[in-house]
Amino acid sequence: QVHLVESGGGFVQPGESLRLSCEAFGIDLSRCNVAWYRQAPGNQRELVADETTSGSIMYLDSVKGRFTISKDNPKNSVHLEMNSLKPEDTATYYCHVDSVQLGDYWGQGTQVVVSS
Repeated sequence: QVHLVESGGGFVQPGESLRLSCEAFGIDLSRCNVAWYRQAPGNQRELVADETTSGSIMYLDSVKGRFTISKDNPKNSVHLEMNSLKPEDTATYYCHVDSVQLGDYWGQGTQVVVSS
């Protein structure tokens, strides 16, 4: 059974940083595309960053230069380093992994609040 366990969310002030982590159980992330999505209250879920199995990475325009996605294959984890956080980054952040062979899975979400 596959589980994605997210951590690292919290309450921070504008300009501060957070590092989100998603540890996978029951699935080999080295064989998956991995991504972080976010959903703010009243908004649709949006793709923040993803990394394919070939190493191709893309970011939402509004987070380029501030956020970094990275896979840690030995720890079967994916991280999202978030710097220079803004109030508009406030959302619940979700880890997502997928592969043609293994299916696709979502984490439970971790909340990020950026406010002064």
